[in-house]
Amino acid sequence: MAKAELERTPGPEPERGLVLAVLAKGVDSDEELAELRELARTAGVTPVAQVVQHRVRPDPRSYVGKGKIEELKAAYGDAAAEVLIVDDELQPTQQRTLEDALSSRVVDRTQLILDVFAQHAVSAEGKLQVELAQLEYNLPRMRGMWKHLERLGGGVGTRGPGESQLETDRRLANRRITLLRRRLREVGAHRATRRKARTRAATPTVALAGYTNVGKSTLLNALTGAEVTVEDRLFETLDPTTRGFEHLGKRYLVTDTVGFIRRLPTQLVEGFASTLEETLVADILLHVLDASLPDDLLAEQRYAVETVLEEIGAGAVPVELVLNKVDRLDAVSRRRVSNRFPEALLISAVTGEGLEELRARIAERFADRFDEVRLLVPYDEGRVLSDLYALGAPIDERTDTGEGVLIRARLPHRDVRRFARYLVAGIEAESASSA
Repeated sequence: MAKAELERTPGPEPERGLVLAVLAKGVDSDEELAELRELARTAGVTPVAQVVQHRVRPDPRSYVGKGKIEELKAAYGDAAAEVLIVDDELQPTQQRTLEDALSSRVVDRTQLILDVFAQHAVSAEGKLQVELAQLEYNLPRMRGMWKHLERLGGGVGTRGPGESQLETDRRLANRRITLLRRRLREVGAHRATRRKARTRAATPTVALAGYTNVGKSTLLNALTGAEVTVEDRLFETLDPTTRGFEHLGKRYLVTDTVGFIRRLPTQLVEGFASTLEETLVADILLHVLDASLPDDLLAEQRYAVETVLEEIGAGAVPVELVLNKVDRLDAVSRRRVSNRFPEALLISAVTGEGLEELRARIAERFADRFDEVRLLVPYDEGRVLSDLYALGAPIDERTDTGEGVLIRARLPHRDVRRFARYLVAGIEAESASSA
């Protein structure tokens, strides 16, 4: 087939999905389910209709009441839907009841998010994390599909209770979970080694945290000149990406992490612990918000991110609030947002507005991290030079003089004492240089 024909080949048609939710009385269903519909579209499902029941809590057996089941069946058929999308994490019994009633697939909120994550996982670690989260979610929901093979025993040497197919599947799943956790620990150990190297160099590290689709990857690209993929889709970034930038001669590292979401499934928080831990070891977090959102949604997303940060133990890390996408605001909206978040920086990662102020604010946070020093190292003490370069500290100047090697560098504050015997004052350094 010719290349032009391949390019014209259409992708698979999106599935038609019906959205189902149980909401408290008075809740605006369109606003509440907007995020679920966006998740569905990201996963390749077109929401064609929705059914909402207002009640205090979902039915423990069928999720919606018995009367609503009949309405659901009629709406599902009328919409010619192919899959039911539920805005909750269903219990196994609830899922089976809905599947039996509709004779169709039922995907709950957690499964939907896991599917989106599976589509966007690129690195080996990301794929391992997704698989682990999926297995942990599916394990309690496994049920026998081979009823006629309920017991495997039978025939000479195999008589006895045997093992059911369901038990076999669960045993294999548990074994795979153990293997995945071991592999993720190994990957985590490699990352820890790289992180130690950064720590030895005392390079300040900044982690970008925020709700999914607020523009963190665009901000990383704008700050550092990176070329991270940017798409207007939920969870476009799953794997942590670290890039650096320099400001007034000093280097800073910025890490983009996975986006957050309301009611982020427990399996994902645990499965992506090694990704999220980049926020734990950062010197500072930039909590990025979408300034163009309505006030209530902005507050809701901020709360969702802060909640997850507390869950993973990152609540003690210093936070700098950054309001992105201000290029979408008019003058009145800018003033209102600025008054509401007086401590926050207003930026646009797309136009570059406010980025220089952001770099300056980051640098200000680490103003006392380095000491500018001049060192005169005798030629017969080359080991000292090796130790100096091993630190990874910025070396601004190196000059060979009659007495030794003159170094002008910025050392991490804690390491200055190590090289104290080689320190020279400014006047002495200038005379040594002229000699």
